[in-house]
Amino acid sequence: MALMATKKSVMTLYTSQDCPYCHRVRIVLAEKNVTYEMVDVDPANPPEDLLDLNPYQTVPTLVERDLVLYNSRIIMEYLDERFPHPPLMPVDPVSRARTRLMMYRIDRDWYALLSKMKGKGKEAEAARKELLDDLLSIIPVFEAKPYFMSDEFTLVDCSIAPLFWRLPSYGIKLPKQAQPIEEYAQRLFERESFQASLLEAEKALRAS
Repeated sequence: MALMATKKSVMTLYTSQDCPYCHRVRIVLAEKNVTYEMVDVDPANPPEDLLDLNPYQTVPTLVERDLVLYNSRIIMEYLDERFPHPPLMPVDPVSRARTRLMMYRIDRDWYALLSKMKGKGKEAEAARKELLDDLLSIIPVFEAKPYFMSDEFTLVDCSIAPLFWRLPSYGIKLPKQAQPIEEYAQRLFERESFQASLLEAEKALRAS
């Protein structure tokens, strides 16, 4: 499947339908308006060429000529440097370091709970409660600025958007006091790049 855009590139993205890590890379590609070839991967049966490219056989995997990248945060930062406009990272080193730290914390504190929330029983419920409690505890952060701790859309927002899109499918319903989170999420979802990034299986997660 080819996604057409105005910026020419020879890129292939190995992705899967239900992978938030893949989704956030696709958001960055859409923000940058980059042309790429997309290979839909069944994680249980990866194609042989992916086995040759990536020793971990994971998605997302990005290939550009002789370059192969297979960690979503590395891919996102590479794309931001490879295609500088619009910038998705701050210019100054201190702010860039803070952005990287926030992306690390999102992965460690939030994304790490996703596999647990897919299951059933006490572990899944505990993971849902942990994530919801964490989100509610930082409501003032969502109120302070239009994007996450920023006036501009950044890689941090690219990381958060796929997670927030999937909250209902993980059995998490935000309470009334979480209105600032809902409004922040809606700003992300209404972006043209986010809409362009959605695969059919992802659209179905929010189908009414």
